Amino acid sequence: RLFSLSGLFAVRKPKGPTSAAVLNLLKERLLAEAGVQTNGNKRNQVLKIGHGGTLDSAATGVLVVGIGKGTKMLGTMLAGSKKYTAIGMLGKATDTLDATGKVTEEKPYDQVTKGDLENVLQKFTGDIMQVPPLYSALKKGGERLSTLMKRGEAVEAKPARPVRVYSLSLQQFQPPLFTLDVECGGGFYVRSLVNDIGKELSTCATVQELTRTKQGPFTLEEHALHEDRWTIEEIARSLEHCTSLLPGEPSRKKLKTEHPGETAVICE
Repeated sequence: RLFSLSGLFAVRKPKGPTSAAVLNLLKERLLAEAGVQTNGNKRNQVLKIGHGGTLDSAATGVLVVGIGKGTKMLGTMLAGSKKYTAIGMLGKATDTLDATGKVTEEKPYDQVTKGDLENVLQKFTGDIMQVPPLYSALKKGGERLSTLMKRGEAVEAKPARPVRVYSLSLQQFQPPLFTLDVECGGGFYVRSLVNDIGKELSTCATVQELTRTKQGPFTLEEHALHEDRWTIEEIARSLEHCTSLLPGEPSRKKLKTEHPGETAVICE
């Protein structure tokens, strides 16, 4: 039954592991449940599974997974809209632009009011230019920038590129913390957004918590399977439930994403 599963579903990525590690854990569980031996290089059948859009290790939320022929549809998830809830902190900047990094700068933020923050958000709505973080899944010479940075190699910032922000709103402001709801297109980095907001306010800012609440038609509350539901039965049920959310049969043509740096990750 496992090898007959096909389509797209969503899992809830926990905080800590990479998106690729979550995918590997999911795959291991499914193969173990099906009684498929994974030792050695030879297997009678190969389980094709992938995810459509990396979440940072420190982030949580919706991770869309393709299984079987569903892996051909993952490209559409990259270009589609995504929603995030982000908690930012004023007054501190880090090398990773989030709480996992080393503090690189500290500035006063007492002068920033709720009105100031709301006014600044208007500058980051619509079609804007954004510089991706140095610590990211984007690649240089076949290796991720984040991997090169961790090795201590010199990495030049990627040039600013066009991204789209459909909506951006302030949900809470309790200095130094502020909470944003963001809906954006493919290739957008919330960490870069929060960093840029800090600069615009003549201080600095970094992401403390990040949750992807929606990717394409998949929402965190309704569709994302918790880790205790990563079973063949639950995924089969979820695939059936999610069929109505998806377009028709995927084209055999190679799917293009908005940004060449983004790739759907598929493992066999």
